[in-house]
Amino acid sequence: MFNNLAPLMWHSFGSIIILIQEILSVYPALSPPTLTACASSRVCNAVALLQSVASHPETRTPFLKAYIPIYLYPLLNTVSSARSFESLRLTCLGVIGALVKADDTEAIGFLLQSEIIPLCLRIMETGEELSKTVATYIVERIVLDEAGLQYICFNMGRFFALASVLQTMVISLAEQPSARLLKHIICCYHRLTDHPRALEALRIRLPEALKNGTFVHCLKDDPVARNYLRQLLSTLAAPRVEAPQPPGPTEGGAPHAGPGSSQAGPSRVRR
Repeated sequence: MFNNLAPLMWHSFGSIIILIQEILSVYPALSPPTLTACASSRVCNAVALLQSVASHPETRTPFLKAYIPIYLYPLLNTVSSARSFESLRLTCLGVIGALVKADDTEAIGFLLQSEIIPLCLRIMETGEELSKTVATYIVERIVLDEAGLQYICFNMGRFFALASVLQTMVISLAEQPSARLLKHIICCYHRLTDHPRALEALRIRLPEALKNGTFVHCLKDDPVARNYLRQLLSTLAAPRVEAPQPPGPTEGGAPHAGPGSSQAGPSRVRR
């Protein structure tokens, strides 16, 4: 019934502008954090409609070319633990998740150039379980793309920022397990081992909890995650073929903003 909702909204005069205006209307409530539950619910509905536009193959490319995801970044860059903010972050992550789910190289390139990774890392550190799970899924989908893997592993700061956040999450999950979140973390580690310099670094930095059977019970009903973990440990235990340099260099690469970096309002992606 709603298969054509995204094209209808995109081609209806003023529809997308109205949704963007709804998003802009809550900017003043982001800092200091004064967003009410009512305002949050209203803008979440607007963002959910944008998610349908991001998901549809006919509207995804013009959606990116209009730089509309950038308007969501200030909403993702909030740190308040209030439910109104957490709901808003989760809904915005849904739009980004819709972009990466499509395995669209153009979408991945857009997200990398617009620095979505630091925003996801912050949420992976400070968000609630569901937000952490979606943010980790987004990072996983990005590194599954070859451009995303190279982006993370080319620069030492980027790689170790991600590795540090993943390690912190694993330590936390040892106390409060979540099979769904753990699976995405393992998949991230598994993909990073495809890069020789990241592989070498992970031989040292992989959390002990992933090696000593801490999560056996947590993963007992997820054979796919168990298989990824088994492959990960096997790869890391394999004899070194060569001695690659650790992820780098920092010289010549774009500076890493880090998980705690701030994002300004909407701006054009650097080309």
